[in-house]
Amino acid sequence: MAQELANLEILSTRAGFNSAVRHIKRTIGIMEDAEGNDNLADLLYEIKDEEMDGSRSGLVLNILLVDKMGYKTVSANLSTVTADISSLAKEFEKWKGIDLIAAYHHPELGLLVANPKIAEELAAFGSLRKRELLVIYAGKGKDPADESCLKAAELAVRFFEGSKASVPPAFLKGSFTAKAPKAKAVPKAPKAPKAPKAARTKAAAGKRASTAVAAPEAHRVAPPVVTAAAPPAAAPTGPVKMTPRYAVVVQNELFHNGNVEAWKRIVASYNNTYPNLQVYIYYEGERILDINSLFKWGKVKHGSAIEFAVAGSEIKDVAKLQRYLAQGASHQFEAFLHGSVSNVLKLF
Repeated sequence: MAQELANLEILSTRAGFNSAVRHIKRTIGIMEDAEGNDNLADLLYEIKDEEMDGSRSGLVLNILLVDKMGYKTVSANLSTVTADISSLAKEFEKWKGIDLIAAYHHPELGLLVANPKIAEELAAFGSLRKRELLVIYAGKGKDPADESCLKAAELAVRFFEGSKASVPPAFLKGSFTAKAPKAKAVPKAPKAPKAPKAARTKAAAGKRASTAVAAPEAHRVAPPVVTAAAPPAAAPTGPVKMTPRYAVVVQNELFHNGNVEAWKRIVASYNNTYPNLQVYIYYEGERILDINSLFKWGKVKHGSAIEFAVAGSEIKDVAKLQRYLAQGASHQFEAFLHGSVSNVLKLF
């Protein structure tokens, strides 16, 4: 009884109750959509939003696949990893007799779910890491899962770990084929109402006059750094992805406090322009949560490589971010220290 009350504790507040109701409604909707032979990972991939994050996806996988449909599961902390995860889709798409779902516990992004028969969904896992948890769900849709499903899940884990093995012919015959993810419709921007003819004529004349005055300034080079607040970014769409890690080599003699402040302001500018994207920084294979805690005077020297990655649904300006970080790691770091500390650099 006490355990049951503990499980229902979330319902004791209005916010918790509403959250539970939204989750139940969303789960029922996914259950109805999955009545056919649709892969559950495909459905989660298409509806990815703030109401169905990694932790909630895990709950849906358990209640629908394991509890309701009896799918077999195999979990493993990866001892080794395959170098090219997307290439696994070529192998798994041959397994038409088994329905497969892969759930990878990414150390930064949380639980990621994919249909391993589709390269695009697998690519969202990024680079697999050793010792991270991978769970494979294997079944036959509405038909009861059998021991062949358990064997398929075990074999799939071996492929994710980079091993090769012969695949039983029974795995290759069936109706569980890979389906390309549905393209998301992009809403059209509403057309702005036309201004009266007199106003348009006046605006055009003003534009010509402004162009004539500005013409002599056409060859002036803009300053490399301007302090200002960036415009708000559009709401994210699509599943969360993470780029590979990009290396930035320290060109300065030492990565000192000036380089640290430059990097902090560059990352702040990027986050201000793209608030739905997150920048991760790594040094010697470990994630750096606080730049100041590691980049102390004499700690990181000339020639050292600092890595970074960007995560989000619509990743942009990674090459520009890398160029700025490289400049911030050189003797030219002072270009990013102009202006008030309270202002955000307009770099992106």
